[in-house]
Amino acid sequence: MPGIAIGALCYFAFHALNGKLGLVGRPQIEHEILALELELDELREERLQLQRRVMLLDPESLDPDMVDERARASLNLAHLNEVAIMRN
Repeated sequence: MPGIAIGALCYFAFHALNGKLGLVGRPQIEHEILALELELDELREERLQLQRRVMLLDPESLDPDMVDERARASLNLAHLNEVAIMRN
């Protein structure tokens, strides 16, 4: 019986130190948390930029420049005296 108890204790002690959620794995998890927080901040900023662009297309307060930009992009139009630069 003591052998089984010592074996179980060693098993749990090993995984408490070296397991995915143990002392060795903790810095890796903290690094992943920091990376995901940075990605979240970038996505929030992108979302705010998209919200600003959508607000410019609001029917009650249309921005003529935004309407012109969207029409040109959708219809592939340009004035005769403009230089068009194609992007992928």
